[in-house]
Amino acid sequence: MIILEIFIAIANFIYLFFKLLPVKDKVVMISRQSNEVNLDFRLLGNELEKQGHQVVYMCRTLEGGANSGIGTRISYAFHMVAQMYQLATSKVAIIDSYCPTVSILKQRKSLTVIQIWHSIGTMKSFGYNIFGKTEASDARLARTMRMHRNYTFCCTAGEASKQGLALGFDIPIEKMRLFTLPRVDRLKDKKYEAEISEKIYADYPALKDKPNVIYAPTFRKDESAFTEAFRGLVEAFNFEKYNLVVKLHPLSRVSLEGMDDSPGLIIDMKYTTFDMLFVGDKMISDYSCVVYEAGVRDIPLYFYNFDMENYDDVRGFDIDYRTLPGYTDRDPKKLVEDLDKPYDMEYFKEFIHKYVANTDRCAEKLAAEVDKYM
Repeated sequence: MIILEIFIAIANFIYLFFKLLPVKDKVVMISRQSNEVNLDFRLLGNELEKQGHQVVYMCRTLEGGANSGIGTRISYAFHMVAQMYQLATSKVAIIDSYCPTVSILKQRKSLTVIQIWHSIGTMKSFGYNIFGKTEASDARLARTMRMHRNYTFCCTAGEASKQGLALGFDIPIEKMRLFTLPRVDRLKDKKYEAEISEKIYADYPALKDKPNVIYAPTFRKDESAFTEAFRGLVEAFNFEKYNLVVKLHPLSRVSLEGMDDSPGLIIDMKYTTFDMLFVGDKMISDYSCVVYEAGVRDIPLYFYNFDMENYDDVRGFDIDYRTLPGYTDRDPKKLVEDLDKPYDMEYFKEFIHKYVANTDRCAEKLAAEVDKYM
């Protein structure tokens, strides 16, 4: 930790010189989620540019994470220096995950930092709320790196998510504000729906023949139990009536040997789960927040919670699982049977609205709020 503290002190010393530079009418958007500008940033950036503001995107992951090579780390260190310049010369910084340069540096008082987070709603606990759990970060390291500090405010799509996000960020709940992620605009975009569904059907013509069930499980660091449960779902699935489109987490390393030749089973690696929602008729998940995006498109939800008894020790929940809409079962055979049962859409829509209160002009409304700080 001493080495880290020295690094932070050196970074702050260097940052002093960057802060001597003039501040511009500029918004910097920083993400560690992807090497490409994500949809939320693009949609929000377009609205800000319409207002005449300069927008700078800085999106890059540390390939390999803690196991990355020395060359990768040096390259990323230079990227962080570039982030420092942009932070020092911007009026507003928008981030979608923990950003070390935002949190460890002493920022100008005039800098507004907005955490929009990268998922809609809450399901699993995270951040400061899971210290001591199997999948938690090291508490001492997190505090040394000042995880989730320096935020002006954080966004949440609904009242029901406020408490869980505030606990994860370890901030006062008063800093949580109701703004839905811009990508929700796309979920209601009929033109985009026509374009992306045409592409997907061209690649997978079989999806036109039967209703499509999307299986989008959350990522688990230990996938041993998941592998068996996944295979159990495929074996129990009714392929005569439905197609099963599997969207594994990008970090998943579960073995697919012998599974990808099952008729009606599509294990897609080309499209995002978000895009697959435009051809989905039902969704099976477990603890993933993608269910809220499916909910915005009125896709009925089913929950395969085969490891729920152990998951509280691994990570824990920010939601009362008993309140979820639709059907929940740890037995794959029963869950598959649930697909044919009557579905309470009225309760489903009430539930989704608690977590996604606004689905209209999301990018425009958030951009209008950002504009107040320019």
